[in-house]
Formats: sequence, C-alpha cells, structure tokens
Amino acid sequence: MTTTVTPGTWKLDPTHTEIGFQVRHIMSKVRGKFDTFDGTLVTAPDITASRVEVSVDLSSINTGTADRDAHLRSADFFEVESYPSMTFVSTDVRQKDDDEFVVTGDLSIKGVTKPLELKVEFLGEGGDPWGGTRVGVEAKGEISRKEFGIDFNIPLEGDKVMIGDKIILQIVAEAVLQPAE
Repeated sequence: MTTTVTPGTWKLDPTHTEIGFQVRHIMSKVRGKFDTFDGTLVTAPDITASRVEVSVDLSSINTGTADRDAHLRSADFFEVESYPSMTFVSTDVRQKDDDEFVVTGDLSIKGVTKPLELKVEFLGEGGDPWGGTRVGVEAKGEISRKEFGIDFNIPLEGDKVMIGDKIILQIVAEAVLQPAE
C-alpha cells in the first residue's frame, strides 16, 4: 500500500516540531535541540517525488546548560559567527512500508556537505482546530561530527575521549499545508 498525502507545500510548525540530537559524553549521553529553524515539505501525487528543505539556526542550540551551549557555538564546535546555519536538502525519497520511508539528502554544516539518510515514519494527515491541514512525521539519522570538521575533544584515561563522534539526529515534526498560490 502506498501512503498518500495531499499534494502541496507544507511549512514546519515550530511550536509542534523538535529538531534534536544526542551524543555520548564520557559515560552518559547529552541531549539537546535547536530552538530556531525553518522548513518546507513539498509533497507530490507520487510521494516518492516529494522533497524537503530545512535550515537550522545553529546559535539556537539548547542543551539546557548555558555554558555548554556557548561553547558549542564557539569555533571549537559550530563556529556560528562564520557558519550560522545547518541545512538539509533532500535528494531522494523511497517508501519502505506503508508508513515508513527513507529520505536521503545533503546535510551542510560548517561549509561541509555530506549525504544523510533519514528513516522517516509518517504519523498521519488530518485537520486541526484552526481549519488547517497538518501532517506528522518522525525521523532519525546518524552522522559523524568529525566528517563536518567538528572534532574538538578532551582525551581521558586510556584511549577514551570525553565526547563521542556519533551524533544521533531525532526530528519529530508537524507541518501545515499552505494555501495554493
């Protein structure tokens, strides 16, 4: 069975969307999110012909700790004064099962662009109390921060390091169908 979504342009609803991440930190994991972003989904009658573009304001990083967030904005990590945003532009959409997709695209961070594969679950489409139409999706992917030139670390005892290389990206999103132009 093929998932169907109303064709059109959908804008991410920032109050009902979270773009988050987690990374290993010594013996635990640190989680965070980005508070400011903009994204558009353009759905086609053939869902595999759809596309998505998202831009994230890297200065809006929020791990719940102001000092850590300031360090993440610095040249040791995101270098937001020179590279203020992270972008994702899809290049392919494949349907795996009824509500499961793989969305492949180009992720750009700090002037470096690498492919990213997101496993996406379609959560549904329906009306909202304000007369609009919404879709919901949940996506997960993984990147190596070192591949994007984010390689700051502090060596620990033995061959361990303070911060892991693998970053898990987790997106839970609602998007609102825009009026046809």
